[in-house]
Amino acid sequence: MSLLTNKEVEMDLKGRDFLALVDYAPEEIKYLIDLAVELKKKQKAGEIHHPLKGKTLGMIFEKSSTRTRISFEVGMYQLGGQGLFLSRNDLQLGRGETIWDTAKTLSRYLDGIMIRTFAHRNVIDLARGATVPVINGLTDLSHPCQAMADYMTVLEHKGKLEGLKISFIGDGNNMAHSLMMGAAKLGMHFSIAAPEGYDPDPEVVQLSRENAELTGGSVKICRDPREAAENADILYTDVWASMGFETEQEARMRAFNGYQVNEELAKYAKPDYLFMHCLPAHRGEEVSESVIDGKHSVIYDEAENRLHAQKAIMAAIM
Repeated sequence: MSLLTNKEVEMDLKGRDFLALVDYAPEEIKYLIDLAVELKKKQKAGEIHHPLKGKTLGMIFEKSSTRTRISFEVGMYQLGGQGLFLSRNDLQLGRGETIWDTAKTLSRYLDGIMIRTFAHRNVIDLARGATVPVINGLTDLSHPCQAMADYMTVLEHKGKLEGLKISFIGDGNNMAHSLMMGAAKLGMHFSIAAPEGYDPDPEVVQLSRENAELTGGSVKICRDPREAAENADILYTDVWASMGFETEQEARMRAFNGYQVNEELAKYAKPDYLFMHCLPAHRGEEVSESVIDGKHSVIYDEAENRLHAQKAIMAAIM
């Protein structure tokens, strides 16, 4: 028996898109996390496992990336397939071709499409036009692949997910949205402290609370970082000015003054708390050097698990 699901139960997710965690049932999310753990064990043991032999994933990047590009490309290789990097300038999208026509055309060549873009609408439109599975590699609204890697990491370190408290300190951004929904689906308690004007999307909050009611989880929005961090099992933060918001850097620095995750704030969390960050980090801004490099930090485990979590997603839906 797995920590999360009965591994003897195979879920048929073939052909599904992976756009946001709200689209997946708790049992399906747990299944994918378990599959990620299994694929990681196979890779560490040197086992050859090629369920996607002969298949190709097209990877569209409108935002630059380190972890997303490398983890998807390596993941496809380890699964026996091939990842094809496509920047906006490589496609007719850059010259005005519609997303619909792009989706229809790429579906004739590829077995799956991953897109890392700005507007979430682009992912929705791509999935509507495509006849192959589409994976959300990041939008301004959500970052579901990162959240899957994060909860896989928590499971590895804590041995469970249900009932744990995760506290997000900072901007109510795409990362906060996906972590919030994931916590709600998994029966966890999510708390976010953000300054006024930087709260998470109200619709995401409402949907998360509705899901949390079904799993025994909870969602709390507050202003005081100490209140959010109280008895936390996980302290999580992200940059204050995400990609696309660089022009707001100075204003955000002022707004988020007092929201740094540091040793003083960490005293409010549980003694064995985990510190998490999706990276890249601005050391000395949203997190102190002593915390991000400290004994509680699992940021590189998170980064590695992007590979394994995404392999699970690709293997299941492609």
